[in-house]
Amino acid sequence: MKKFKNLKKTTKNNLITYAMVIIAFIVVQIMVSGGMMSSLMQGLLVPLCTYSIVAIGLNLCVGYLGELSLGHAGFMCVGAFSSAFFTKCMATTGMNETVRFILAILIGTLTAAIFGYLIGIPVLRLRGDYLAIVTLAFGEIIKNIINVMYIGRDSNGFHFSLKDKASLNLGEDGEMLVDGAKGITRIPHQSSFLIGVILILICLVIVFHLVNSRSGRAIMAIRDNRIAAESVGINVTKYKLMAFSISAAIAGAGGVLYAHNLSTLTALPANFGYNMSIMILVFVVLGGMGSFRGSIIAAVILTMLPEVLRGLADYRMLIYAIVLIVMMLFNWAPKAIEMREKFSSKMKHIFHKKQTEEVQ
Repeated sequence: MKKFKNLKKTTKNNLITYAMVIIAFIVVQIMVSGGMMSSLMQGLLVPLCTYSIVAIGLNLCVGYLGELSLGHAGFMCVGAFSSAFFTKCMATTGMNETVRFILAILIGTLTAAIFGYLIGIPVLRLRGDYLAIVTLAFGEIIKNIINVMYIGRDSNGFHFSLKDKASLNLGEDGEMLVDGAKGITRIPHQSSFLIGVILILICLVIVFHLVNSRSGRAIMAIRDNRIAAESVGINVTKYKLMAFSISAAIAGAGGVLYAHNLSTLTALPANFGYNMSIMILVFVVLGGMGSFRGSIIAAVILTMLPEVLRGLADYRMLIYAIVLIVMMLFNWAPKAIEMREKFSSKMKHIFHKKQTEEVQ
């Protein structure tokens, strides 16, 4: 206890976040093994991890880089389809399933990072609303390109078309890998709550190390004052591209988890449209920009809430909206912030007093 007390504030916060995720995992496992969790709630566990991962990635971009991006559903889509395509291609090769899934995660993450870097080069020259509009457009473009993409494979190799399935001219032994708007079918179900929690912890380790490093301080300096950052020799383009690419990569990892939780992956507006990007942004804003722990908590609460309130029929969305307003006021209203600070200082005083009494 004394060692924990002597740690730096940032280290304490990081350890608390790791502990929160691990304790939540243990509690859920106890509830599942004890039959205390419905099958509906169990089905939400992987999506909860997916949205938490993507929210962590977006928070790095919005909270620390200070750039409003509405294209993270597009990066999620890129990660999902590239990893599912790899898994589909390797399904008949006899490759070990665990190795194949690890490679799929790496491919989905790397592909999303590459797209983030390439798109970031022209896009990050824009600011504010302009950046949000362009990244939103990117997400829609990616989704629509995938919907007209046809890829097949036969003994002669891969066949590609943007026209229709018939134009591939596949042989008798041919197999459709990507079937336009029908997407990718028969994807092996390899995502699980355990893998989701492991990915969340890995993402947290990456972002915590980044924001507490020299590069992280440079990124926050750019967010606070771009001109001042440039004047002291910080390479603004380099650090903005770094943060944006890592943010996109994390969203891609969430997409991999999402894709391997489904038997059929399609690029529908409900899956990867702008509503998904807005929903992830809501998680980030309500959880507190710059707070990765808050993003995870907001993603979990706001994803579970509609299902928990499903029995209330027409009133559930009204209650959902009220909860959104209350969370926003609690996180951002000046009086609420002041009350939280007073409560926090009071609890610290009580804790310190008890520690002193124990020593005496």
